[in-house]
Amino acid sequence: MDEFGRALGLALQLILRADAELVAIVGLSLRVSLAAAGLGFVLGAPLGALIAATRFPGRTALLVVLNALLGLPPVVVGLVLYLLVSRAGPLGGLGLLFTPGAMVLAQCLLALPIVAALAHRACEGLWAEYGDALRIDGVGRGHAVAILLAMAPAPLLTAFLAAFGRAIAEVGAILMVGGNIRGHTRTMTTSIALETSRGDLAQALGLGLILLAVTLLVSALAFGLSRAALPRG
Repeated sequence: MDEFGRALGLALQLILRADAELVAIVGLSLRVSLAAAGLGFVLGAPLGALIAATRFPGRTALLVVLNALLGLPPVVVGLVLYLLVSRAGPLGGLGLLFTPGAMVLAQCLLALPIVAALAHRACEGLWAEYGDALRIDGVGRGHAVAILLAMAPAPLLTAFLAAFGRAIAEVGAILMVGGNIRGHTRTMTTSIALETSRGDLAQALGLGLILLAVTLLVSALAFGLSRAALPRG
């Protein structure tokens, strides 16, 4: 307990000092995770709504696979992406390996199934209630998807926050494709893993506290914006 208290005190000193390297680590973590969550949301939300509004052979199997991907192991994603973007891989010419871009792709692949599954669940009931009316009005499939998404702002916000939480907490996949390079691809989670392995618990705990604070701040900001967008009555 004394060791924990000492580590906590040193961690708070680290946070208050906020040196340039720490600021860079936090900034990169936010940029990568927000980009990955945003990309996953842009791709996953329409996909989930489209599945909800469409009936086709194999739909049930697709939903089973989609929900199974919620537990997609990050190290598997990292390995597959590493093989794709490495110099000998089919995408090696893009030069993505050990760059923030590869980290965004890895986190996006983990976030996308979460957004798609949650968007499907939110839109499935809406389609059951309003689908017939939309078809009678001659609304096209793409327009219907847009309408369903517009009718579910709260569940979609939850989906985005879930995607962001998955992204910013990720370590295995981004460690494999990012390399944890100091000043280039080092994030809060990879730094925590590195400092813990070194035995620097104060540094690891400080970064962990910052990670929690950042996650809470983004969630509070998103919640506040959603409340502000609600019609006042």
